[in-house]
Amino acid sequence: MRDQRTNSRTRLLLCGSALSFMGRLLSGSAPLRGRAGLELLVRPLDHQLAAAFWGISDPALALKVNAVVGGTPAYRREFARGDTPAGAEDFDDWVVRTVLNPETPLFREARYLLAEEPDLRDSALYLSVLAAVADGNATRGGMAGYLERKATDIAHPINVLEDAGLLHRDADVFRDNRATYRISEPLIRFYHAIMRPVWDQLERPGSATRVWQASRRRFVSNVLGPHFEQICREWSLHHADPDLFGGLPARVGHGVVRDLKARTGHEVDVAVIGIADDGKPPLLAIGEAKWNDTMGIAHIERLRHIRDLIAESGRYDTTGTRLICFSGTGFNDKALAQEAASPDVHLIDLPALYGRR
Repeated sequence: MRDQRTNSRTRLLLCGSALSFMGRLLSGSAPLRGRAGLELLVRPLDHQLAAAFWGISDPALALKVNAVVGGTPAYRREFARGDTPAGAEDFDDWVVRTVLNPETPLFREARYLLAEEPDLRDSALYLSVLAAVADGNATRGGMAGYLERKATDIAHPINVLEDAGLLHRDADVFRDNRATYRISEPLIRFYHAIMRPVWDQLERPGSATRVWQASRRRFVSNVLGPHFEQICREWSLHHADPDLFGGLPARVGHGVVRDLKARTGHEVDVAVIGIADDGKPPLLAIGEAKWNDTMGIAHIERLRHIRDLIAESGRYDTTGTRLICFSGTGFNDKALAQEAASPDVHLIDLPALYGRR
């Protein structure tokens, strides 16, 4: 049998987009287990490659488009019919004439992505779980409360959505046994946050402009803001110069730091964990990401306070922890002066995220 496989020129190519189904072809006791010569997972383009593919040079516009369609190449030519925003001022009109236009293939694509997954049998329940996450309910308890169900009732749907690559579980890097969930595919998140609640209106011609005008604030808070935070984490892991953090990141996540004296918790949008040679793993950096805020000295002082709390907990080595501010709109003079005066403070703007400075 080995000679037949190695000497034959015949090759069998199996391709599919349903991750849960394709993953089972080579696992466990599947007939093809151990017989594959190549297993290739084609990932979406990252935010920098996607901007180049869409031909968008403006970082703010590129990130907005990426928050809607992600990095799937087909969405530009086949699904959006080659229509790209002419500039920042054209973004709203582009959303109306492509994503929210019932005549374009992109309009129903998010629904088709869910329908093609063979394991999503009770579609209403799975759609409700995704809707809960899109509405800001990122924990199991939050999803259960949103759906008015017990947490045990949604454990299976969450696992299935994870296996299908539609939900991603992010462990809290500061608190054990606590995790949040996010929708992996930007177009599905956009659909559940913006389109699904008003689907009947969108199916009527001429309603897209009115719907989008009423949805732009929700787009910023439920879609663009979370997407910007995730881009900052991915940039920190895959694109940033390790010298920025004083070491090579092993993983980048986020979490909540407890303040026992104040009886509150502080959210950390970006936490860069280094490689632990001996003892505690080094916390290379913590960061805050704000899409719509000009960041100042208060944001830096907040990060300093959080760093002190982490040091008190003793979980990570914080002797070299840097403070990173990510902003979609920039920084005020006091923040810029603080960066110049403090080697442990770094300010990252949109051009930096797109490798343009």
